[in-house]
Amino acid sequence: MRGRMMQMPLLVSSLIEHAYRVHGDREVVSRTMDGSVHRSSWGEVRTRSKCLAGALQARGIVTADRLATLGWNTHRHLEIYLGTSSMGAVCHTVNPRLHPSQLVYILNHAADRVLFVDPPFLPLVEAVVDKLDSIETHVILCGADELPDTSLPGAISYEEVLAEHDGEYSWPVLDENAASALCYTSGTTGNPKGALYSHRSTVLHAYGILQPDVFGLGRSSVVLPIVPMFHASAWGMPYATAAAGSKLVFPGPRLDPEGLTEQLWDEAVTHCAGVPSVFIPLLQHWRTTGAERPPSLEMMVIGGSAPPRALIEAIEGEFDIVFRHAWGMTEMSPLGSSNVLTPEQRAEPAKQRSAYHTKQGRPPFGVELRIVGEDGDILPNDGVAFGELQVRGPWVVDGYFASDEHKLTPDGWFPTGDVATLDPTCNIHITDRTKDLIKSGGEWISSIDVENTAMGHPGITMAAVIGVEDEKWGERPILIAVAATDPPPSFDSVIEYLEGTLAKWQLPDEVIFVDALPMGATGKVQKTQLREKYGKS
Repeated sequence: MRGRMMQMPLLVSSLIEHAYRVHGDREVVSRTMDGSVHRSSWGEVRTRSKCLAGALQARGIVTADRLATLGWNTHRHLEIYLGTSSMGAVCHTVNPRLHPSQLVYILNHAADRVLFVDPPFLPLVEAVVDKLDSIETHVILCGADELPDTSLPGAISYEEVLAEHDGEYSWPVLDENAASALCYTSGTTGNPKGALYSHRSTVLHAYGILQPDVFGLGRSSVVLPIVPMFHASAWGMPYATAAAGSKLVFPGPRLDPEGLTEQLWDEAVTHCAGVPSVFIPLLQHWRTTGAERPPSLEMMVIGGSAPPRALIEAIEGEFDIVFRHAWGMTEMSPLGSSNVLTPEQRAEPAKQRSAYHTKQGRPPFGVELRIVGEDGDILPNDGVAFGELQVRGPWVVDGYFASDEHKLTPDGWFPTGDVATLDPTCNIHITDRTKDLIKSGGEWISSIDVENTAMGHPGITMAAVIGVEDEKWGERPILIAVAATDPPPSFDSVIEYLEGTLAKWQLPDEVIFVDALPMGATGKVQKTQLREKYGKS
């Protein structure tokens, strides 16, 4: 017997229509390429998204065509997100920080027909345009009078494209399982792979983001996504804020501490989200300038890589802002878990409760977790046993775009490649990536644990740990760090500090100070490069 309920497909267009009907006057604020501030609203975003969709349809774009973007977080990028998906095309966000060879591979693999480009990224495209197989039109994200000189064929300004249609456009009723967006992994182990999201998964993921124990957004929220829109759909925040009617603030190309601080104050931001490497210099800027923290700011959501305890303690203890640790993957849209402390844990001083914050937290409704051992056996949720973390849920991929590779386990779980423990309440503690674990004398050493501890040293800003071959122990850890002082801390002082937390066999055999750690396209340390340089020492 079927329930007597309406069959309403979950579509991206339903998000923008809701934002228009219920929250049409709520602001969408964007810093532009020239540094000025552009103000619009969810109602205007909806109108312009319809103009874009109508113009693209008139230009011959059809259902399932891939349309690529190389853009910063701006109102125009938001309109492309919503307009292209809602018309039935696939919004393909491309990371401009990738190597040119990977840029070419991704655009050709996706067979994109249109490429939307912010002006600062034109040189990237011009350098490889002769190698691109399918791009027919290059849309430059600017006004008609701002169109720069470019060698790109078929170049036209974004505002000229919008002017081709009057906005009288009706969103098609699509299959909710149709593809809506495409986001490639960073390709640290081979060619990048495409995570192809559906309308259904995108809407359900937006519901997940809105849960109180995740981001807890509403109409009164003012959200600044510092995480780029080319990183797993800015963690789903463009869609979630449309559903909630939140005020949305985009930083454009200004991700420097001064620019972010200005926006946090000027727009009365309540929630911001990004990777640790953004927040570390932001807090340092507040300290060195003596600036007061923005009084409206309620929560900092940090993900992408494990945040150091020193950062957590500063956010909550020094600046009295709620810290929220989120974990996920591109293949999970990307939400996997968030860490919300119990009342008892929150009652402890910031320095003590930061230890709880380093864990990745619990999954929201919509995500299931388990850990398995090397033999494939399911391990207990006792907080002690550790194995590969596997996930499943309605916003988790079952494979990759245009690939026959079978990714799921025989019983339908996605292997994350993370090594973790799960306690009886499904609280995740990721100890490492499988490829980053160090086995020394038969014991496993978590590079994340050593790194987080090291970054608590007052003389260390950033740290990475890799394993090097050792004749006696098999592998031993070495620490590569960026100093916060000149001269850098001595080896003995670093080891003495680490001994307060780590066992003797976990201590690094060597400490190497460098000017900067190699960062990948998604803001994570490129340990592959560190292994190539230091791993054979």
